[in-house]
Amino acid sequence: MNKPPILSAVALAYQAGDAAPKIVAKGNGLIAEEIIARAKEHGIFVHESRELVALLSQVNLDQSIPPALYRAVAELLAWLYHVENGQNPAKINPPTL
Repeated sequence: MNKPPILSAVALAYQAGDAAPKIVAKGNGLIAEEIIARAKEHGIFVHESRELVALLSQVNLDQSIPPALYRAVAELLAWLYHVENGQNPAKINPPTL
């Protein structure tokens, strides 16, 4: 029998003046489910990318993302900006790693 993969989640936050987004929450299993549920409750977009989550999970809480991930996160934020401003997400390719 194949077990379903364990759910993982990472939450990022960015404030004006920060050098880069910071990891504000991360976890697996029930913690990941709670992170995702709270994000959705607050209308925060949840992007699913196992590869990006795996990389971001290696960053400590309250630490900025490493420069190696700037481009991937910037592409995700740019895509999200377009989606949130009413552009059809089907016409915009989501970012890939």
